This record gives sequence, structure tokens and C-alpha cells, in this order.
Amino acid sequence: MTKPRILIADDHQILAEGLRGLLEPEFEVVAVVADGRELVAAAENYRPDVIVADITMPSLNGIDAAVQLRDAEVKTKVIFLTMHRDVAYARRAMDAGAAGFVLKHSVASELVTAVRAALQGRTYVTPMIAGELLQSYRDRDSRPCGTFQRLTARQREVLQLIAEGRSAKEVATVLNISTRTAEYHKARILEALEIQSTADLVQYAIRQGIITAWQ
Repeated sequence: MTKPRILIADDHQILAEGLRGLLEPEFEVVAVVADGRELVAAAENYRPDVIVADITMPSLNGIDAAVQLRDAEVKTKVIFLTMHRDVAYARRAMDAGAAGFVLKHSVASELVTAVRAALQGRTYVTPMIAGELLQSYRDRDSRPCGTFQRLTARQREVLQLIAEGRSAKEVATVLNISTRTAEYHKARILEALEIQSTADLVQYAIRQGIITAWQ
């Protein structure tokens, strides 16, 4: 019988290979990639049944990568395996269409359970935050929309690339836009977030889990 096909996306090679070893007895791991843009390309190429992805990855974070796949009508189920305990990350993941949310310090068997659930068309959220996530959805309608949610998908891409230290010219090259357009997006991002400098933008990106402090 053909095994379900899995794509792993994590920029920490040792962890990624550990995930391969965990999943391969039951599933076929078709590829292991290290950033969000590689994730999108590999998903479109291999069309796996399930993607196991980190949230914080270089070039394009996992959540925005999932949004790109959803918009491209790639039907692969996405499970996020992350260190981020804050329920806000889980809510963003669910809003992006995730089929699962598991914490990296959960027991290994929980990830396998999440993959099985996704293959059966169900959504799995780690019990560690499931109650908080449900309450956050109950409370959300009464709260104003956060500034991050008001950014467009393109602005979030530009924000991450700038926060990673890319120049406007480098951002333009990655996104296949003009340098002037990249600079325009940066100006609009600073205005929307009400911050004044690239350094402030980097700190904002760290707080949002878009990049890590050690990048």
C-alpha cells in the first residue's frame, strides 16, 4: 500500500532530520526544505499529502507560505510544528488554513497523531493550548484588529525580508519587483505599524515571531 507523502520544512537541519526519522516508518518523506520559499516550490512540485512546517523560517515564514499555497489552490494539509507557545500564533496558523498546530516540546507521538488526523480531514491542536485558542476566537470579535493583520500579504513578505537584513534592491530581486516598489512597500509598512526605523521594524518582526533574535 502506498504511504502518505510528507514534506518537512524547518531551517534547523538536525531537527528536520529527526522529524524524518520519526515520520518515515509510517509515511514517505518526499523532501526536506529549509525556508518558506523552498516550501512553496516543493509543495507545488511534489504535491504531498501533508506538510510539517515550522513558523519561523528564513525568506518567507511558514504561515505566509501556507497562505500562498492556499491562494494557489494547493490542497496539501499543513501542520505547524513550532516553539511558539503564544496562542496568537496558533490563531494566525488556523486563519491561514492549517490542519494542525503542535509545539516542539510536545511528545513526539503527538506529531504523528496530528498527521493522521490531517489525513482523515480533521484538525488537530495540541491540548496545551486548545482551550486558550477556543477562548481567543470567542473574544476576537470584540477586539480591534491588530496592526499585523492589517498588512497585506505582499507587505508581510517585504517586512520579513527587510527584517532579515535585505536591502531594497535585494528585496526587489527576491520578489521580482522594482526597487522603487520595494521602497514604497517599506514606507507603507513603517506608516501602518507606526514605527520610525528599520531597527524598530526588526524588533517588531522578532516580537511577531517572523524572524528570530539570532538570525
